Amino acid sequence: MFTQANLSYTFSDMTRLTTPSARILPLASAAASVADQLGQRIVSLHHPGAQLPSEAEMAADFSVSRITIREALKILSGRGLVSMARGRKAVVTQPDGAMFGAFLTSLIKSDPKSLFDLLQVRRSLEIQSVVLAIRHASRAGLAAVEGALTAMRTAAAVIDAGGEGPEAELAFHLADVRFHEALALSGGNRVLTYLFEAMESSLLEAFTTSHRGQRLAGQTMENLCQTHALIFQHITAREEKPAVEAMIAILDSAEANLRAAVGNM
Repeated sequence: MFTQANLSYTFSDMTRLTTPSARILPLASAAASVADQLGQRIVSLHHPGAQLPSEAEMAADFSVSRITIREALKILSGRGLVSMARGRKAVVTQPDGAMFGAFLTSLIKSDPKSLFDLLQVRRSLEIQSVVLAIRHASRAGLAAVEGALTAMRTAAAVIDAGGEGPEAELAFHLADVRFHEALALSGGNRVLTYLFEAMESSLLEAFTTSHRGQRLAGQTMENLCQTHALIFQHITAREEKPAVEAMIAILDSAEANLRAAVGNM
């Protein structure tokens, strides 16, 4: 029979049992605890491509069984932190944002109105991207932005001339995504770059949907190229305020086009 004192003791013990050395934890709880601590160790001490110690070594280090270590590694593999192969040590992976990107794409496909949620997030990220590019972009960074802009114009010329249909449109939207990714990369902020890479597939979906609204409004692809070219010109000239205003204009236009496209759908 439990008394209040017994219950207090039980809860206190449960708190202490969250350490990785607690062998009497259920396997799932122990593995989750080890995964959290090992994940922190990986982020702070290991670089992508590095091999982790063997399961036996980590089991001794964390004072748990090899089975617990194996389950913890499976958790970290699901988070994209490590890769595992039978008979080999786990290897630290390069984060690529695939899981986050898949979540965004799934959200958009299940509810097109999520495109507006994405656009709200982009308003903050895109403006910061422009500001950092103006302050830090190198010649190589600007060249990458210009290369994406050139690819956009090449595809736009084909589309506006009525040629190649979906293939040309896909090429245009991919180049448009590359433009925004290159802009983020040129600013030198790794977290911002990671976010744009993770959003790649959802941005492609958003740009494709926005293009439907653009067509309804009778706008050409060259119009969109000109607005992107204006941003590039201001960044090259290191003109922060006009560049930010040009990006806001693009986002405002994208919102209007999305509303037209989603309303039509």
